[in-house]
Amino acid sequence: MTRAEGPGAAGVDPRELWLSPDRPRRGRRPAFSREAITAAAVALADAEGIDAVTMRRVAAEVGAGVMSLYSYAPDKETLLDLMIDHVSGELPASAPLTGDWRTDLKAVGHLQRDHMLRHPWLPAAVRTRRTPGPNTLAFLEHALAALRPSGLDGAARLEIFAQLTAFVAGHVAHEVAQAEAARSPGRAAAEARYLAAVAADGRHPELAEALSATGRPLTPDATFNRFLTRLVDGLDAG
Repeated sequence: MTRAEGPGAAGVDPRELWLSPDRPRRGRRPAFSREAITAAAVALADAEGIDAVTMRRVAAEVGAGVMSLYSYAPDKETLLDLMIDHVSGELPASAPLTGDWRTDLKAVGHLQRDHMLRHPWLPAAVRTRRTPGPNTLAFLEHALAALRPSGLDGAARLEIFAQLTAFVAGHVAHEVAQAEAARSPGRAAAEARYLAAVAADGRHPELAEALSATGRPLTPDATFNRFLTRLVDGLDAG
């Protein structure tokens, strides 16, 4: 693979990465493939987090030498692109649409959240990657089709999809962090006592009122649905 050209360019030329077939190099046919390498990297990230994904670890998982991996993924950045597109194949790119763009966009958001919760390393990864592969493009096409009834032009629909993805990624990252914190009940109890003390000190009346509000379910699903509804219903299609 060749690297992209141009000042400051980094990584592999996207045309070669995504438009060239995964074919073996000259010589003896390898016992692994780009698909196997990517799947091994995804399994590592799912189990241990993205920091566990190194070329050495992935090579060990597929039973290959580290240097042999570089003809398929010359650096971790390229491997991350492959990983994101690999798991994007799980997203239903042909789910039926209702024709109500807000309803369909909310459905897209829920699909993204479920997807990112299955792969908790994704929220951080999607914020830094810019070159969509074929599976990612298929889901993007679905999301843009969902937005067509809004009457917005293509550029605006792309912006909305980017805004939605950024929202879902940020929310899931927070959700995962909260779930981790909940595994330490002592810490959670200490934080609750601290906030109660702050609310009672008389210097934070707005916070005190907010903390005393009741009646809204605080489950992760309900919270996400409220935030998503506010975001989508607040979009202006004019």
